[in-house]
Amino acid sequence: MSLLIIGTVAFDTVETPYGKVERALGGSGTFASLAAAYYTRPRLVGVVGEDFPQEYIDLLASRGVDIRGIEHAAGKSFFWHGRYEQDINIRETLVTELNVLETFDPKLPADYLDSRYIFLANIDPNLQLKVLDQTPAAVLTMADTMNLWIDITRDALEQVLRRVDIILLNDSEARQLCGTPNLIKAARDILAKGPKAVILKKGEHGVMMFTDQAVFSLPAFPLQGVKDPTGAGDAFAGGFIGYLAGLDVRDDAHMRRALAVGTATASLCCEDFSIERFKTADRQAVSGRIAQIAAATAVDYAPLFGA
Repeated sequence: MSLLIIGTVAFDTVETPYGKVERALGGSGTFASLAAAYYTRPRLVGVVGEDFPQEYIDLLASRGVDIRGIEHAAGKSFFWHGRYEQDINIRETLVTELNVLETFDPKLPADYLDSRYIFLANIDPNLQLKVLDQTPAAVLTMADTMNLWIDITRDALEQVLRRVDIILLNDSEARQLCGTPNLIKAARDILAKGPKAVILKKGEHGVMMFTDQAVFSLPAFPLQGVKDPTGAGDAFAGGFIGYLAGLDVRDDAHMRRALAVGTATASLCCEDFSIERFKTADRQAVSGRIAQIAAATAVDYAPLFGA
């Protein structure tokens, strides 16, 4: 079924203990779309500048991403430069240049307006709201956010929370949003703001999903080598909602499976710089990782104290 993703399509310069890439293909919309493309044909909405090479656009299209929603604007493309420490969980942002993203006003192609599944990747909540206004046919909406938006556009973010079905945050963002160190309380407080589910991304420690009825948790996929975790959270989101959109399902059981799918897809992102691993990993590779997650988390429970 139709999946719409709006996010950044960007240049990334990334330094890790294992190497460096300069002005590589990056952006939240890019990683999410490439991950979702394993399971459905995502429609990508974003903006690039005059400096953005056609080969990057062609690469997205070659992987099954519908790129008609990528706008070409006068000026330079969004650029991010980050450095990771030996502990790969510690990252320092060195440069962020919004460039054409600063004046981006998303207008969806006419045949995108019937999109049923929507992922609002990590962009200004005001832009996320504009997309929600244009997609009345949506049956499942999911949004990501970050510390910056909590700081400077909180009112718009609160509106997003009232309108989306699922919100994604990491630990620090959840604590910041709710003003509490306890993640369980933070998740419950966020649920009270409107979404039906809260997904907490915990990096190498996995992921947790909270609903009114239950809490579900999965570990991260075990990797022996991590070269570059940039985009892993976006790849998780793309795999999660791409799986649901591909099957057109939204029930609790499938959402739990989607967590495993997203986790497996995100693990690919960490094994190489930029989007390189997506070029080589086929559906069979992803399926194998999902099976490993399922096997690692299965429990044959028997009552300890009798029936």
